[in-house]
Amino acid sequence: MDELVTLLTTDLVAITRGRGFMPAALEGYLTRGCGWVPANMALTPFDLIAEDNPWGSAGDLRLMPDPATAIRLEGLGTTPLHTYFSDITGLDGTPWECCPRSLLKRAVAALEREAGLVPVAAFEHEFQILGADWAPAPAFSIAAARRADPFGPGLMGLLKAAGLEPEMFLPEYGTDQFEVTCRPAGALAAADRAVALRMIVRELAAHQGWRASFAPKTAPDGVGNGVHIHLSFRDREGQPATYDPARPGGLSEAAGRFAAGVVRHMPALLALTAPSPLSYLRLVPHHWSAAYSCLGLRNREAALRICPIPELPGTDPAKVANFEFRATDATANPYLALAALIFAGLEGLRAGLAQPPLVNTDPSGMTEAERARLGAHRLPESLPAALEAFRADAAVQSWLPPVLSDCLVAVKRKELSLVADLTPEELCDRYAAIY
Repeated sequence: MDELVTLLTTDLVAITRGRGFMPAALEGYLTRGCGWVPANMALTPFDLIAEDNPWGSAGDLRLMPDPATAIRLEGLGTTPLHTYFSDITGLDGTPWECCPRSLLKRAVAALEREAGLVPVAAFEHEFQILGADWAPAPAFSIAAARRADPFGPGLMGLLKAAGLEPEMFLPEYGTDQFEVTCRPAGALAAADRAVALRMIVRELAAHQGWRASFAPKTAPDGVGNGVHIHLSFRDREGQPATYDPARPGGLSEAAGRFAAGVVRHMPALLALTAPSPLSYLRLVPHHWSAAYSCLGLRNREAALRICPIPELPGTDPAKVANFEFRATDATANPYLALAALIFAGLEGLRAGLAQPPLVNTDPSGMTEAERARLGAHRLPESLPAALEAFRADAAVQSWLPPVLSDCLVAVKRKELSLVADLTPEELCDRYAAIY
């Protein structure tokens, strides 16, 4: 059967795009890559280019595939899915300053160089199946899992074949909603896995005649689809470096300072981690989705949550300790979101910030004075407010090349203009069809 090999990159609006060729030409393309255009980074989710992008019609780039990211999957009812994730480079092969994947590499290198920490990450995805003719079933139930059969086992098998190390598949709280997780990996591999997982879920759902949507909301009053980014650290010798049982929440001193940096810069981070107008229908209090910039211990209303450690024989707390950033969704580019978190944490380490107080109840139920004492501040409630915080945070601006920051703002302003007149229902429908 004929097939195509596709070199892929994921842009500012988390759309994975690329160019394909016949397998017989693979060796040459692995060496020289294929052509790409700077203004492709200025595409909105609706395939209109932001007019005030930094490049216009000028410039040429290359998609340079990473051989370690090869995926080839059969059994999807069409031709095999054969892909490579790519870095965007100049014509001479040097990294392009606006390449999200290369930015994540720079963040990882900076954290190890300056703090001696190597990040380990995992992306936890929620999505909904649209178009399936299923009878109702209780949330989290075996009935909800079995009525989708063989989707669950088929998905886990495909993820395993693709090298993603799938960990768990479960029916979630929302209507026809599922969650899927993969084992932790190095930061770059984790972000690659996030992109691959979304791609494979959509392929398999389409094969069943359904549509899988990772949109933050598919209905205004429905349960949101989040992406939780789990983080832990190892030192340069590969030993766990996240846990200290003598400290609050069990976080090591370095992990606590890292968490402080994330909390301090969280309002600006939302422009990269919750970067669509629809994201803010999800980020509201009482929805376990993170509406306040604070650190919590096993508190699902905290935007940064220290995850529980099983207290069972044979469990090594140092190996399983981690925290998760919850104010993320699938309209975010995984490379940019994770790079931003790493840079934010590194700022906390550079400044020697103290670990934030633990907020272990819903901040919206506190008084203003209580929230102020704990440093639990309401996060931006709209994309324009997040973009304003993004532009105002000098540290965040220093992490990104100015041209990338300018492009992001231009794209998001264009995106906002294209949906300005939509009702919440229309907004959900529009994004559910894309994400």
